[in-house]
Amino acid sequence: MKRKFLAATLIFLLSATTMMVIYALKTDNALIPDADNAGLKLPDGFGALKVATLDAKARHIAVTPQGDIYIKLAKAKGGKGIITLHEGSNGKAQITGGFGNYGGTGMYIKDGYMYASSNTDIYRYKLDAQGKVIDTLHAEHIIYGLKAGRQHETKSLVLDNDGNIYINIGAPLSACQVQDRGLHSPGIPGCPLLDSAGGVWKFRADKLNQTYKDGVRFATGLRNIVGLDWNQQDNQLFVMQHGRDNLNSSWPELYDVKKSAELPAECMYALKLGDNAGWPFMYYDQIQHKKIQGPEYGGDGKKEADAKYLDPVAAYPGHMAPNGLLFYTGKMFPEKYRNGAFIAFHGSWNRAPEPQKGYCVVFQPFKDGKPSGDWEIFADNFSGSAENTAKGGRSAEHRPVGLAMGADGSLYVTDDVKGTIYRIIYTKK
Repeated sequence: MKRKFLAATLIFLLSATTMMVIYALKTDNALIPDADNAGLKLPDGFGALKVATLDAKARHIAVTPQGDIYIKLAKAKGGKGIITLHEGSNGKAQITGGFGNYGGTGMYIKDGYMYASSNTDIYRYKLDAQGKVIDTLHAEHIIYGLKAGRQHETKSLVLDNDGNIYINIGAPLSACQVQDRGLHSPGIPGCPLLDSAGGVWKFRADKLNQTYKDGVRFATGLRNIVGLDWNQQDNQLFVMQHGRDNLNSSWPELYDVKKSAELPAECMYALKLGDNAGWPFMYYDQIQHKKIQGPEYGGDGKKEADAKYLDPVAAYPGHMAPNGLLFYTGKMFPEKYRNGAFIAFHGSWNRAPEPQKGYCVVFQPFKDGKPSGDWEIFADNFSGSAENTAKGGRSAEHRPVGLAMGADGSLYVTDDVKGTIYRIIYTKK
């Protein structure tokens, strides 16, 4: 009897151990990168898989701890501007629905609500305990009537820890010229459009039916922002500005095609209430490491701008179009990435005849809440080839836009050419 009991106990323990080993193997290997890493070039130890392809212009993205994925589409598809997916155990995701009959870019989850934007309005949706939208048919309309011109019309958004929402309102002009992008066209005196565009506005996140009069202009002199995030380590808003265009075509005697391709910098700013980054009266020259007075306002490519304008905390090559910003707080990636910033560069279109640049995700190291050290390319080859990158624009197979972090610390990246959703994981143990 004793032998039978011991034998039964041993079998049970072996079975339990086997089950634990199998479970551990499934847990550790549940996320397996695609054989070609989804076509991406990544640092050693990283892999990637294609989560889904939407065949639509996927912009910003939000991911819940329960594995629900919300994608904002630039244009509504089939009457749905927000697509919902749910990921399986293998990391791939199935489309589970959609709602919101408006296109746009902004998407963010905070304190039990999902926030989404059209090009003029901001909405929010209550989430249940499982991270799902409770009522997709009746969004709370929290802000409406924001300016949207024929360019830079998208509204990106982020929330702080005190119930405030920050929204980019892009300027409808490249450099506030009398004739936009015109030859030798001067700047409009004082650039009056800055009263309602070309900056970041702050509103309450829980108040309905707000307009400009309910918000405050948090920061100005910012031509257009698509990528922005709240730095929890520094408790501050960080944004990525799209620099101005057309230096050579507007002022050929001051800027040759090579200078015009490299300048001005795409800048990262750390913003506080009342900051002025200087657009359109100046731009930042990352080669000279100086703020330069804009040619529309009396500059000659060398004259320094008024020192009162805000300095960037980091600067990157011109025209690469930073469309996503994410501070990494997860634990999947190695320690060097903790609290640093990932930036999705959508890619340039106006560096010709110089080769185009961008079409990648870069990593900017941070220390004590500020950039520290050189940035590096983290994920590349979205365009499909070096030749596609050099041609740029429509030649690129994919263009990265949105960034989000999964509950496990993996990195999601969206693409607005084919609507591919990527997931980047760390594979070394």
